[in-house]
Amino acid sequence: MRVFVTGATGFIGSAVVRELVGAGHEVVGLARSDEAAATLANGGVDVHRGDLDDLESLRDGAAGADGVVHMAYRHDLFASGDLTGAGAVDLRAIEAIGAALDGTGKPVVVPSGTLAVPPGKPATEDDLLDPGSHRRPAEDAATALAGRGVRSSVVRLPPTVHGRGDRGFVPALIGVARDRGVAGYAGDGANRWPAVHLLDAARLVRLALEDAPAGARLHAVADEGVPLRDIAGVIGRHLGVPVVGVPGAEAEAHFGIMSRFVSLDGPASSEHTRKLLGWRPTEPGLVPDLDEGHYFTS
Repeated sequence: MRVFVTGATGFIGSAVVRELVGAGHEVVGLARSDEAAATLANGGVDVHRGDLDDLESLRDGAAGADGVVHMAYRHDLFASGDLTGAGAVDLRAIEAIGAALDGTGKPVVVPSGTLAVPPGKPATEDDLLDPGSHRRPAEDAATALAGRGVRSSVVRLPPTVHGRGDRGFVPALIGVARDRGVAGYAGDGANRWPAVHLLDAARLVRLALEDAPAGARLHAVADEGVPLRDIAGVIGRHLGVPVVGVPGAEAEAHFGIMSRFVSLDGPASSEHTRKLLGWRPTEPGLVPDLDEGHYFTS
């Protein structure tokens, strides 16, 4: 299959590209810079120039492929706090890709997030995202493509996709611990973060591209929920700093931009996904991966 991949040089996207190539697929990667284009070309991947704001380029890339994996995301907008803006860019991109695939029966895989499911119980694939979530319009648009002759599927990623090269929540917590001299967690630290290893997530994306039924919602979840105090415990052990609970009133001052996430309790299940596609995570879980030490070498 000739697969058009957006976000092909990102942390998760590059792993998806390697997984697809290893399974015998031909990959065309979207590149918005000369550096990205060179990285793709050096890896034996065909280059398609453009970015998320170039909707014509997205349509052309999708139209020339047998399937699409849309991994690109405006992480800069998300990091700045403009969640609505990030969601709007994603929605426009999915609409452009969908327009190119209408009625073709071709597959498209779109990522989303488990944390956008309303809290209260472990999130399942049957749960809809919170109506107020910035990810809801894009996910709804992706699943709606199933009614337009597109084999669309959504892969919801947990907040922690871990592995070598991770620049997400866990490295941010490690950075706070280095700055503060303590490995902290919010309150009693019983709140849980679901997690998946990068390589297991990439394999699920490939399986979704190859076999997921139209309109499927899938969960790339290996660890249903790791208590934040356990994550802090590994960080403290490797940095040689105390592990402490941070009262809620002090969380913003202690954790900074991470304060909005450290108290979230968002366990998630992947039982349906495993049964549907035969996906079985085989890589280390979050705590064993942290204990390998590579998160602490830089």
